[in-house]
Amino acid sequence: MSRINTNIASLQAIRSLNRNNSDLSTRLQRLSTGLRINTGKDAPAGLIASETLRSEISGINQAIDNSQRANNVINTAEGALGEVSALLLEVQSLTNQAANTGALSPEEISANQLQVDAILNSVNRIANTTQFNGVKLLNGSLDYTTSGVASTAVDSYQINAAKLPDNGSVTIAIEVTQSAQTAGLAFTPAGIGAAATTIEITGVIGTEQLTFAASAANSAIAFAVNALKESTGVSAITSGAGLRLSSTAFGASAFISVRTLTGSFLDNTDRGQDAGVTINGYSADVDGLKASVRTGDLDITLNLDQAFAQTVGNDSSFAVTGGGARFQIGAQVQRQAQIQVGIQSVATSNLGNDIVGFLSQLSSGGESSLVSGNTVSAQKILTESIRQVATLRGRLGALQKNVLETNISSLSVTLENVTASESAIRDADFASETAALTRAQILVQANTSVLAQANSTPQNVLALLGR
Repeated sequence: MSRINTNIASLQAIRSLNRNNSDLSTRLQRLSTGLRINTGKDAPAGLIASETLRSEISGINQAIDNSQRANNVINTAEGALGEVSALLLEVQSLTNQAANTGALSPEEISANQLQVDAILNSVNRIANTTQFNGVKLLNGSLDYTTSGVASTAVDSYQINAAKLPDNGSVTIAIEVTQSAQTAGLAFTPAGIGAAATTIEITGVIGTEQLTFAASAANSAIAFAVNALKESTGVSAITSGAGLRLSSTAFGASAFISVRTLTGSFLDNTDRGQDAGVTINGYSADVDGLKASVRTGDLDITLNLDQAFAQTVGNDSSFAVTGGGARFQIGAQVQRQAQIQVGIQSVATSNLGNDIVGFLSQLSSGGESSLVSGNTVSAQKILTESIRQVATLRGRLGALQKNVLETNISSLSVTLENVTASESAIRDADFASETAALTRAQILVQANTSVLAQANSTPQNVLALLGR
């Protein structure tokens, strides 16, 4: 080589050395961070994919935490409801004992009433103090709020779940497609014939035998039937020269059976008819006047007004305006990733209903207190209250078992798979990187040696100068 201004071999060695130094630096960075992708230039497409997966991983981790926290909230409510249930069962025992007036003195019944008062106070205390992170759970603050409920259409309602849009409301539209009917039997003869007659009347509540003297009028039959309607579930009215028996309840489960034991009367049987109802276009599950719909967005039970449910084509609507407890249990904040549940108040003024009365009426001075002697009425209120608490516990338990716990399990599996995918894209393979590091170190050392030789090559021209 006879030119010294440009050392091509040196330039080539420098270029290779820079490339190998860069490769060595990359291997050292990957081994020190444990990541194959540290900057966008390392793998642009891989970076985009891994960042998307990282976002999913972050959302899944938080969704698991949210589900576990929601489970803790439900556990807190369940524990309190368990105590309320135990207290109601104790009131049941005291009420049953107080009904045994033939063997209890007034003082003993008054002592039972004192216990009932203390228990009702405890129920109210639990309802007003049960909380999680400062949020009251059983005082009705997590129940849904509504507007526009027509009392002529809906006697009472319970909204268990409704997915409400952010700062929005949901309209509940009700339409009667089939009339609700009681069981009914009409008797046209004017009373009992010439011979004394004994009949057996059976309704959904029970069976009673009635004996009438010869030539007893329909008014006498109606009076006797109505006197026992609490025992049979059958009532009677006179209509002109005839008599009509009706079940006190609506629906297919309500029935009347009349059987003649002695004398002459008309044997017959009839059943009622459930109302046909649609709620927001869904065909409701109806039992008499009670209509229920359970979908992914709505879980509601309505007790329809009798007159409203008896006319096909009647319709009504109201709005669910807010309330409920919302739990974000999915990785993305969207409607499908949320569940909402309503938890009604379990205070004594709320347990029960408008038909049988409320639990607060069992306290001293109440219409159904033990000392008032209205133990049958008290039993009906207790039965409904116990059913309501048990239903609420079962509903919350189903939410835990079938939604929250399964969601946690499903998300845990998803987290494993998504994390594995993200790791495959972004994490460094140490076996591969250490091998590449060794290669890069050897190449750098070789390049350094070659560069030194390339730089010394031009010195050979000095021989041409006669030195």
